[in-house]
Amino acid sequence: MLPQYLKPFETSYENLIRLGNKFDGGYVIDKRVIDKTETIIACGLNDEWSFEKAFQNKNKRCEIIAYDHTVDDEFWKNHLKQSLSKIFFLKEINKKRFTKLFKIIDYYFFFKNKNKHFKKKIVKNSINKQGEISINEAIRNKNNVLLKIDIEGDEYNILNDVDKNFDRLNLLIIEFHDLQKNLIKIKEFLENTQMKNIHINANNYGMIDENGIPQVIEMTLINPKKFEIKNKKVDWKYPLKGLDFKNRERGSEINIRFND
Repeated sequence: MLPQYLKPFETSYENLIRLGNKFDGGYVIDKRVIDKTETIIACGLNDEWSFEKAFQNKNKRCEIIAYDHTVDDEFWKNHLKQSLSKIFFLKEINKKRFTKLFKIIDYYFFFKNKNKHFKKKIVKNSINKQGEISINEAIRNKNNVLLKIDIEGDEYNILNDVDKNFDRLNLLIIEFHDLQKNLIKIKEFLENTQMKNIHINANNYGMIDENGIPQVIEMTLINPKKFEIKNKKVDWKYPLKGLDFKNRERGSEINIRFND
């Protein structure tokens, strides 16, 4: 079971919408932020930007700025090699495989013009080091930002910087990894930040321990000074029907329960 401080605050169920893939890559947000958002800053990209694409389809004025130092020429070379291997040697010829095969084409078409991908690592303090950038630098001169963070455990190093940019944020989507050993850090962040948690999902790519605590959770936090929410916790059962889906399609679903 999860502690009570992870339980979301209540926003209208009708305000919630899922954007992006049905499985991994899709996120639940408050749809009121869509028209009010000028920039999405995505920290962590890999080969998945279906959320950003779906968001921009609804708000074409919005720009997408992504940071991921791991998505380089070598990344795409390995990606193509693996996709071709599974298609021609394992004979997995299906829509999903061909979609992954042509992902690199979609990448070059999507990240052009006002959409940008920078091969930089998100760090606490970049000190002008090449190949690194801090949250403060990434958000500088931006307003009405949707910040999305999936950086495989490094998120705990930048939580203070996230909170310092509260006034610039509309919404924060963040994945917390290795939850079992980092609950105190998350609690401190939630107690100190003015952002309010409005959605939670357990990522079933991670394991769940004997106490019912998942290894990875996804959370959506909103700026309550810009978007009104109720100052009370919800008693909804997660995953939410019609909004939440398993990240790993073939894995077991993780039901979230909170301590009394």
